[in-house]
Amino acid sequence: MFYLGIDIGKNTHVASMLNSDGKVVFKAFSFSNTVEGGESLLRQLEEFGAVHDELEIGMEATGHYWLSVYSYLHDKSYKIHVINPIQTDGWRKGVEIRKRKTDIIDSQLIADLIRYGDFIETQLSDESYLTLKNLTRFRSYLIDSIGDLKRKVVCVLDQVFPEYQSVFSDIFGKTSKEILLQFSSPADFENVSVDTLARLLADLSRKKINADTARNLSELAANSFGVTFCRDSFTFQLRMMIEQMKFIESQVKDTENEIKRVMDDLDSPITTIPGIGKITGAVILGELGDISRFDSPSKIVAYAGIDASVSQSGEFASTNNRMSKRGSPYLRKALFQAATVAAFNDTELSAFYKKKIAEGKHHKTAIGAVERKLCYIIFAILKDNRPYIKR
Repeated sequence: MFYLGIDIGKNTHVASMLNSDGKVVFKAFSFSNTVEGGESLLRQLEEFGAVHDELEIGMEATGHYWLSVYSYLHDKSYKIHVINPIQTDGWRKGVEIRKRKTDIIDSQLIADLIRYGDFIETQLSDESYLTLKNLTRFRSYLIDSIGDLKRKVVCVLDQVFPEYQSVFSDIFGKTSKEILLQFSSPADFENVSVDTLARLLADLSRKKINADTARNLSELAANSFGVTFCRDSFTFQLRMMIEQMKFIESQVKDTENEIKRVMDDLDSPITTIPGIGKITGAVILGELGDISRFDSPSKIVAYAGIDASVSQSGEFASTNNRMSKRGSPYLRKALFQAATVAAFNDTELSAFYKKKIAEGKHHKTAIGAVERKLCYIIFAILKDNRPYIKR
């Protein structure tokens, strides 16, 4: 039997192979992250007679770089073990006295770890769950991008038209954004009558905004304390950022439609839980993957990082422990959003929340307790593949 360890890199991987006795067959074989590189590795394996039935391959789940080589070898029907780098570090501490770390040593350590079989394999999500994970994380990136643009828009408005924010309750609403595209500075309102502006606002808002708003906006523009120098550069930035924001918002909608399509295909009972819609449910499913990865709900609690951290030294043990926040931040955020809704919309969870408040717990602490209870509910309905029944 042969054991191949691959140390994953961004552009180049390093492989070493051991036999059943732990003897090095070859080491430090470098191959590129390309089809040609993969073919050179296969030729190397064939040269030493490492056929499919007599070969096990191990690699670390290092960032996203391992996916390409894993996919290539998986398509070739090789037996592959994906392990967490934490396990390799623990193995290194046990066998490497000098605690050295190089690509060559790491690839041999991985091969040796696979040979001994003393590891817990990282279970991979099936394609649907991985698709949800990719899509929901991309949506999160888009939402963060919009948030960043909003902060920059406010910064520019504070300089060119600081009074503008007193006119609209939401300066990033549809009507306000259209106004900012057409009138990016107070000077742009000079050649527009109040009646014309009133008609424009009425059309954009479907007559929800009256003439008083148009009159107020014109008066504020005429007496604005905004800067007058470099005005063109500021207004140019403002228009570009509003256009960019609108484009990203359309991408968010397209992404959400794709997420909902995948969720419809999965037909998961997770959306029957109060506070969990298709988007929130997609985040949870994407981050958890196949529920069979977890043998208890407490494992989900820990994976989300909403378990209590332990602070103890000698005979002292802290009684004011906080969330560990060691797990997936995406999962943790989704559970918080779901718990915030469920705490006020589900009889059982609402009673549980009120009980924590009655015990003197802070609102966020009580919501954290609801989050943990949600993990137990999620575990149960996904394990049994049955809908949540409200009591």
